[in-house]
Amino acid sequence: QVQLVESGGGLVQPGGSLRLSCTASGNYFAINAMGWYRQAPGKERELVAAITSGGNSYLADSVKGRFDISKDNAKNTEYLQMNNLKPEDTAVYYCSGSYSYTLQDHDLWGLGTQVTVSS
Repeated sequence: QVQLVESGGGLVQPGGSLRLSCTASGNYFAINAMGWYRQAPGKERELVAAITSGGNSYLADSVKGRFDISKDNAKNTEYLQMNNLKPEDTAVYYCSGSYSYTLQDHDLWGLGTQVTVSS
């Protein structure tokens, strides 16, 4: 069993930066992909970024050039560096994981962390 715990959310002004972290515990050796989804009020959950143990990665078009995903295998932790944040980035961000080498359709979830971009 795997547990995913996010941290790093908060309130930031437009143009600011935040770094989200997600640490896996339990049977984390079996995880072969991790990612970040987000869900804004009244909208469906969407994939923001993902990375596999094989080195493949994905960034949604809406965040390319502003966000970056990385993974520290030694710390069982993935990160989402978010720069030049916009109000439309406001959402609950969920850490995700999969036992498969897949950039989407993850089935392991954290509880989420709120990111609010507002002046």
